[in-house]
Amino acid sequence: MHEKELETAVAAAQKAGALLMKMSRGKLSVRFKSPIDLVTGADQASEALIISIIRKAFSGDDIMTEESRDQRTPSKRRWIIDPLDGTTNYAHGFPVWCVSIAFEEKGQVKAGAIYNPNLDELFTAVKQRGAFLNGKRIKVSDEKELLKSLLATGFPYDVHTSPENNLANFQKFIKRSQAVRRPGSAAIDLAYLACGRFDGFWEIKLKPWDAAAASLMIIEAGGRITNFSGGRYSLYHPECLASNGKIHRQMLDVLKKK
Repeated sequence: MHEKELETAVAAAQKAGALLMKMSRGKLSVRFKSPIDLVTGADQASEALIISIIRKAFSGDDIMTEESRDQRTPSKRRWIIDPLDGTTNYAHGFPVWCVSIAFEEKGQVKAGAIYNPNLDELFTAVKQRGAFLNGKRIKVSDEKELLKSLLATGFPYDVHTSPENNLANFQKFIKRSQAVRRPGSAAIDLAYLACGRFDGFWEIKLKPWDAAAASLMIIEAGGRITNFSGGRYSLYHPECLASNGKIHRQMLDVLKKK
């Protein structure tokens, strides 16, 4: 079930990752969408490559991407693509970035791949068939105490101007956990949660392509993902709270506190 979709996602992610590694060694073209939100020529080249691979395999499918808006179709089969998650890191030569590709059908993510070429790590998942890292099944951590947990988060691109900037939540969690990391790639953060490197994650104002593939991996690895009220998570809702499941209630309690 969805074998071809996963194979296509994996092939596209790996080929795009190789292209991004090659381009990282040259001179990058950078354009600013806002003062701290940038896009490089590598983002666009990676996206074009991924789209060409998907179109060859599934010509009529809907494609939702970060950089292009002209690939949409009315199909109930949708590909959700982040051709370079962690663009700011990439532009600065900080090796924490990846390619994320998810396949969604009738509103449910059915398959996904996240490839980090810096470490040659390929995370994959198919609905009801488990999550894997380089072919080995992964699971979330067993940590039960928030105070002993390693968390991850990020900040929205309008952090300079918007009062909804995650800084208050960061302050609360940094005092109630073992530590909080901010690597700069939500897809990697969530994939790391799925394989037990992080115990919990929260963020606001994520886009569907930031979390589509990883949200499936977390569920398939035994974790939990919700909104900040503990309700059903949606890729199209701005709140994302993910954990190993065992510290989820504790994280919800922190988010509820003023």
